Amino acid sequence: MIKKIYIAGPLFNLHEQKYLEDIAKVLEEDGYVCFLPHRDQTGIDKAELKGTEMKQSTKDRIFQNDLVALEDSDLTIALVTGQDIDSGTASEIGYTYANKKPVIAINANERRYRNLFVEGMISQTVNNIDELIPLIKKINN
Repeated sequence: MIKKIYIAGPLFNLHEQKYLEDIAKVLEEDGYVCFLPHRDQTGIDKAELKGTEMKQSTKDRIFQNDLVALEDSDLTIALVTGQDIDSGTASEIGYTYANKKPVIAINANERRYRNLFVEGMISQTVNNIDELIPLIKKINN
């Protein structure tokens, strides 16, 4: 039964961050518990996340938080827009797949040929956020 969802995607600009937050909002309104890496970090001073430099201890904590969230999640939803699948997102997809959990990709109606190895780890692909809940309910049945 899918209850906890890890949301993966590029975080390079406010548009990407907002789209990921929109995904979380829709899922959380339907009762799912979501982990959104740029929103849900614990034990980290938010001031350390600003700027271009980050302490190694902060990087280590982010990694541990993300790893625990991936392990605790039942499913990963990955935003796969852009020229190629973001390297961090690809890592999260790979970790989820290796742990025999489903991955749903959102392509936001973007059409590209992507890394076929990473695409092979994706269980299903949807075009937009509205398609997520029905697909998750189908996977749950």
